[in-house]
Amino acid sequence: MLKNRSDAGKKLAVKLQQYKNSNAMVLALPRGGVVVGHEVARLLGLPLDIVVVRKVGHPQNPEYAICATDEKGIFLCNEAETKLVNQDWLNEEIERQRKEAERRIRVYRGEKEPFQIKNKVAIIIDDGIATGLTMRLAIKAVREQKPNRIIVAVPVAPPGIVHELKREVDEIIMLEPPEDFMGAVGAHYQEFEQVEDDTVVRLLQS
Repeated sequence: MLKNRSDAGKKLAVKLQQYKNSNAMVLALPRGGVVVGHEVARLLGLPLDIVVVRKVGHPQNPEYAICATDEKGIFLCNEAETKLVNQDWLNEEIERQRKEAERRIRVYRGEKEPFQIKNKVAIIIDDGIATGLTMRLAIKAVREQKPNRIIVAVPVAPPGIVHELKREVDEIIMLEPPEDFMGAVGAHYQEFEQVEDDTVVRLLQS
């Protein structure tokens, strides 16, 4: 059991020691992933940036992702699930989340340009993985920028998703065994409160 996201970040930093002060950079998924990623970047002396991907939740269960999209409108869906929902609603929701991704980039980065990832080691961090759609889309976006290696570092994820992701990245680093996944990321934390925009902005600026 993890105390909170900062605790998770400190523990991941220990497992990522080999990248301290190296040609690596931390790419966090907002919002919760930025709290984790900030600790990793701070303790390893690495730059911190964001990969903004938005979850499209099921209409009956918004926490359960059936698609993920980024600010460019590139999306990835669970086709078995999306066939069963209203397609007009789905298209509108994907567009709504694309605009939200756009807004977040504007708010979080301000005038700053994104860091260049080419030829670097990209360490993609989130506070946990549930369905894997947002992480898989983040990996796709990062890969297009041609890093040397892609590492996914997360506290928790279910076994099926870990198995899939191993085919897509060079390394996966986790704190808890996939077999111990409790069905929801928040179940692994004592404190798992909502992270607000101003917290993300403050951590990125610091």
